[in-house]
Amino acid sequence: MENFWALIRKISAKYGNWQMDLVGQRYFVIILSFFVGVCSGLAAVALKYSIFIVKQFVVDSFASDNYNLLLLASPAVGIFITMLYVKYVVKDNLGHGITKILYAISQNDSNLRKHHAYSSIIASSFTIGFGGSVGAEAPIALTGAGLGSNIGKLFRMDYKTITLLVACGAAGGIAGAFKAPIAGMIFTLEILMLNLTLASIVPLLVSAITATSITFFFLGFDVEFSMLAIMPFKMRDLPFYLILGIFTGFVSLMFTRCTWFCERKMAQIHNSYVRWIVGSTILGLLIFLFPPLYGEGYSTISQLLSNHGNALNNGSPFAMLGDSNMSLLLFAAGVILFKTVATSLTTTSGGVGGTFAPSLFLGGVAGYFFALLTNSTELYNVPLTNFTLVGMAGVMAGVMHAPLTAIFLIAEITNGYQLLMPLMLTSTISYLTIGLFEEHSIYTKPLAERGELLTHERDKTVLTLMRLNRVIETDFTIVNADDSFGSLVQAIAKSERNLFPVINNRNEMIGVVLLNDIRHIMFDKERYNTMTVRDVMMIPPDFIDINDTMEQVMDKFEKTQAWNLPVIDNRQYIGFVSKSKIFSVYRRVLTHVSYE
Repeated sequence: MENFWALIRKISAKYGNWQMDLVGQRYFVIILSFFVGVCSGLAAVALKYSIFIVKQFVVDSFASDNYNLLLLASPAVGIFITMLYVKYVVKDNLGHGITKILYAISQNDSNLRKHHAYSSIIASSFTIGFGGSVGAEAPIALTGAGLGSNIGKLFRMDYKTITLLVACGAAGGIAGAFKAPIAGMIFTLEILMLNLTLASIVPLLVSAITATSITFFFLGFDVEFSMLAIMPFKMRDLPFYLILGIFTGFVSLMFTRCTWFCERKMAQIHNSYVRWIVGSTILGLLIFLFPPLYGEGYSTISQLLSNHGNALNNGSPFAMLGDSNMSLLLFAAGVILFKTVATSLTTTSGGVGGTFAPSLFLGGVAGYFFALLTNSTELYNVPLTNFTLVGMAGVMAGVMHAPLTAIFLIAEITNGYQLLMPLMLTSTISYLTIGLFEEHSIYTKPLAERGELLTHERDKTVLTLMRLNRVIETDFTIVNADDSFGSLVQAIAKSERNLFPVINNRNEMIGVVLLNDIRHIMFDKERYNTMTVRDVMMIPPDFIDINDTMEQVMDKFEKTQAWNLPVIDNRQYIGFVSKSKIFSVYRRVLTHVSYE
């Protein structure tokens, strides 16, 4: 792989800017988006095949009468292999692929490492193939984004073009994985928060369509789930779809908060091998009790969508309770509750995977549970299959804070366009419900808490992209608080600044001297030895910490109405930030990221 990148780099360096001369910047970006789409589509195919091969190897390695033993031990083996691969081969963190893409865009000039173009495919194949309770879509999105980033860097593109190619790669990965080009494109606009302009929409479409065509060619034209038992939409069911939206909104909230809780608890186990033992053991027990938690869970969704929900508890110790409505309701409730735990344990124990498939699975079971509960009252009857499908959209919309992505993804992967109206209603209500409790999605909250999240608000986006160390000015003359006033005057004579930071004997910044404040006594030589710097200094209205975000910096300027503020690191003087410097860098970054 390294030799491949080296060859492409040599070709790019040899021919320089031939692409600009031949087709121009705009059309060359479209050409690059096509190649990114091809690569993303091939990566999606490779991931699907590799997971299938690993699954077949695992299943063939266990006799049919040892099926429950497979569920108990297999995920631990896959997670262990993944952990070793990531720790000793990749030597980088592959978890939370979507969050990693968002971080790269906002904080790392859209640079993703070369291994991101393939490492997630290998890692997630072992995790999912051996039965880890996660999905393959986030890893393929990271893979596509990694391809886009590195292709952009090879051809020496600027930040906004590389960012666009990163989005194209992610769109191609999602489109290829689900055979859903519209959902792949909307995913980048909603979740990656790429601005919708003509300059961005065309490359995204090209990548999404190209990747989908590649997967259709290799994997056939069947969609992910065959909707054999779908029922026509009836307007009288609309209130129940609304209630389903509220229900899936709370299920999404449970999934989100439980995920964060489990991750915090597992992070307290610092030894990776102990963490693997603890997480894998609990995961194995959960899968043993609830077999639908094994793997991505797509086979369970297919059962529910084919109106075979009575087989939900097959293979479980709870199967002895029978397939009555009450036993199925209790079993489905257990699956809903423990799916989040299983997904979190898979990733925190060392596995690699995403939350796309878990949210689809959770939504499908939640929709089935809601419909079965409604029908059990015998007051009204709703179609189980339809509510299973719409529930998938509801939970995805809530977990990802992306209702449009959920609507079109479910419609595309199930051919369920005739249910577009309930899909829209449930997804919107679910999104609004979770929005009352969580402002950010499962992907964006960690970044938002650190002030590293890009949004569709242009001002906040520019501030997030700005770096504090790029606006700090350090050419100020430092004076000690115990220096004589005469020494201060000598320092003023040699300086081109009218601002002088004051430190104490521990090198801590304690104040500042403004030239305008002492101008009237500067030439009074009688004060040179009778006064010290401490006598004429003032305390700044506020201090900027070196770890502050640019949004926090601007808040301090707004509150103090100051023109300059000092920057400190653990009370040690670093430099000053001025409004004029911020405005200058702001204009440059704004130009840098704006699409025509």
